Amino acid sequence: MPQLQLPIFPAGTKEINPDVGVQCADGRVVYVHGHLPIFQHDEKDLKSFRLFTSQMVASGLARTREVVEAFGVPMGTVKRYVSVFRIEGPAGFYQSRERKRSETKLTDEVKPRVQELLDMGYSVAEVARETGVLATTLHKAIRAKRLQFKKKRQR
Repeated sequence: MPQLQLPIFPAGTKEINPDVGVQCADGRVVYVHGHLPIFQHDEKDLKSFRLFTSQMVASGLARTREVVEAFGVPMGTVKRYVSVFRIEGPAGFYQSRERKRSETKLTDEVKPRVQELLDMGYSVAEVARETGVLATTLHKAIRAKRLQFKKKRQR
């Protein structure tokens, strides 16, 4: 017959729920189940915090609401990282999240043609259609003075 484990936490442990607590000492955060440590990370290691709290929610060891109340984290944040854990697994917390920029369209080969069309009196929209460079890219280059564009006078 299975024996019940009493929820006996070491002194200074904050209770997440009756089974799991968290203790912070000497720059380390230690999660305990009953009286046994189950995970630990540095106090400033946000990625490991997100990983383990998401893992606890996904495995049913803690509820989202309990994590929110214990750590003061917004509900939406906890749900977002639980979703990351379920979709990408632990690796999802340690991958680089940098946006990858697309290749520039206003290259040194295209730039003289664009400037020629602007000098001939074409509008930015017409030049964009002709060269395949986005109009927003052309406007940005004009503002940065990489291209010159003089508006025609209205009659």
